Amino acid sequence: MEIKMKLINLTPHTINIFSPEGEELLTIKPSGDAARVDVTMVGSGTLPGPVPTYVAVMGDIEGLPAPEAGKTFIVSGMVEAACDRPDVYAPGELLRDESGRPRGCVGLKQT
Repeated sequence: MEIKMKLINLTPHTINIFSPEGEELLTIKPSGDAARVDVTMVGSGTLPGPVPTYVAVMGDIEGLPAPEAGKTFIVSGMVEAACDRPDVYAPGELLRDESGRPRGCVGLKQT
């Protein structure tokens, strides 16, 4: 029994996925739902100036469905870093055009 993988974009942006050689492979429109992570900034000290410093503490993730066979979820890098699931990916390395504008990403990544 073959299970086809469905990519679900849980970001508010269209994701254009390219090969390492720059060939456009897929365009995935937003699903209309968004996964987000609650982030709390906790003071960690100061640098000379004085410049306050902070540590980002990740909290609860909202909008990420439970794992489901045949589905892979694409989320922001911050959401992906905050969870530990094999079905959750973030856009890979940013690919820019000759003017420096983002065109898409090279594959998908996990941390």
